[in-house]
Amino acid sequence: MSTTTGASARVASPHRTYSRWASLAVLCAGTLMTILDGNIVTVAMPAIQSDLGFSGPGLAWVVNAYLIPFGGLLLLAGRLGDLVGRKRMFAAGLAVFTAASVLCGVATGQGVLVAARAVQGVGGAMASAVVLGMLVALFPEPREQTRAIAVFSAVGAAGGALGTFLGGALTQVLGWHWIFLINLPIGVAALIAAVRVVAPEDGAGLGRGADYPGAALVTGALMLTVYVIVGAGDRGPTATLLSAVLAAALFVAFALRQARAARPLLRLRLFRSRLVTGANAVQILMIGTMYGFQFIGALYLQRVLGYSELATGTAFLPAPVAIGVLMLGLSARTIGRFGAYRVLLAGLVLITAGMALLSRAPADGSYLPDVLPPLLLLAAGFAAAMPALTGLAMSGAREEDAGAASGLFNTTQVVGGSLGLAALSTLAASRTEGLLRRGAGLLPATADGYRLAFMVATGFALAALVLAAGVLRRRT
Repeated sequence: MSTTTGASARVASPHRTYSRWASLAVLCAGTLMTILDGNIVTVAMPAIQSDLGFSGPGLAWVVNAYLIPFGGLLLLAGRLGDLVGRKRMFAAGLAVFTAASVLCGVATGQGVLVAARAVQGVGGAMASAVVLGMLVALFPEPREQTRAIAVFSAVGAAGGALGTFLGGALTQVLGWHWIFLINLPIGVAALIAAVRVVAPEDGAGLGRGADYPGAALVTGALMLTVYVIVGAGDRGPTATLLSAVLAAALFVAFALRQARAARPLLRLRLFRSRLVTGANAVQILMIGTMYGFQFIGALYLQRVLGYSELATGTAFLPAPVAIGVLMLGLSARTIGRFGAYRVLLAGLVLITAGMALLSRAPADGSYLPDVLPPLLLLAAGFAAAMPALTGLAMSGAREEDAGAASGLFNTTQVVGGSLGLAALSTLAASRTEGLLRRGAGLLPATADGYRLAFMVATGFALAALVLAAGVLRRRT
């Protein structure tokens, strides 16, 4: 048993209780930084393109260069965290991410920015992959663990929406460089706090399970999968199909390797757990829905309703406020009273209703009647669903697999977000282009494309609800 787990399992003194919750604050701060970075960039993309001269397809790599290593390295980072110690992996990830953020902020050319974004993705994967495993070890008692997961989920969910506001504000007031440079004080403070506050934890040792051939296979497969998803619109169908077939072949090779390896990177027994497998599948659909809302919703506000970057970010502010209030004030108590399964289903019902309402947004719409009500429904649904889903996913893993389960859960989050964004943005663009070729006006054609994307996202949410209802119910 690790030092952290053993300490947290004892009856805590006031000092030990403070240390555990202070450790949670540090984990939340590090996670917030990586989540903000994933969203803060989107609003600044036009300014980056204008300043550095990116082409349209080239500009996409400001996002893709981060997502590919981030999604591809999560499983490996989670397993290495189990071996070398999760605190060491978390602190190292913060250091790499912060240093890469500075390089992004001072970049004066396209190549430097894209390369620094890739290094950011490596650091983000290192820090993010072990957080849930550390959280479960810090709070083994079910009630406290539910509260801790609610706090962690609130920070993550609110941070995603808050990134849109900060991206617009920083870009408009200080310039796009500051969306990266702001990570320097946050990262340094989080790193110092992690070293001083988080309890040390001994890993199993690199000699006890470093399956490097398996690591190469799964990392290549995951990177190629994310590459296929985020770049599908920029390549022809033949190249996309070949890349997808190669990714599938690498996954099959990885599974065969894990079944035979003496010390596998990811124990296949994880997937025997209905909770682990089902929760990760539900998350792909749910996160795909929420990413679609966030990105397509921001485009609807800017290109249809005519909002500026700052106004768009401000319009999204009710979401993080609602998420924070609901997760911190009600989520843990609601899960404790009704159970994670029922709370998850209720949250998915609200998300489905919010997306269905948003799919009616007209070309001549306005914020209060057409955007704010579905925004609040989606925020309330996500505030209920995410902590419940996280708890179900982690409860299905053994203690020695907590790091791998955490890495898997974060991996499906990245894949779900990338898949939802790629699919919905491609559908919206195709619908708009088809209407323009038939002589429709730009504004109604654009609005109709976004409505189609919202309808498909409603289908994602409904599928997540049906899957959760059928798979995640606990059987006696």
